[in-house]
Amino acid sequence: MTTKTISKTVEEYLQLPYTIEIVRDEGDGFAGWFARVLELPGCMTQADTFDELDEMIEDAMRSWIEVALDNGLPIPEPRTQDQYSGKFVVRVPRSLHRDLVTAAERDGVSLNAFVNVALARSVSMTE
Repeated sequence: MTTKTISKTVEEYLQLPYTIEIVRDEGDGFAGWFARVLELPGCMTQADTFDELDEMIEDAMRSWIEVALDNGLPIPEPRTQDQYSGKFVVRVPRSLHRDLVTAAERDGVSLNAFVNVALARSVSMTE
């Protein structure tokens, strides 16, 4: 008995819960947003405004998936979300806590948002 492999359509892949990383991108005279799909290597986009990202990342994902399907390449499935809660506790010295709060206030964002971006930047620098 042979098993027939049934692949998903582009639209079916686009409905899956892929992990999209979004980072504020400032440098070289550009201030905008950068987004990438962690499970799809090289699937990324850049936008001037946050509002433009949704359409642009969907377009990047559609193109990535179409090329993979056309070339018979495997398309990674999204990471399972139940492995990570998205929360963890970190104890830091009071002086670092103060510095983080001060930096967040200077940028006009919450401490949580500031630490989120700082961690994302740190991890992306090591990849």
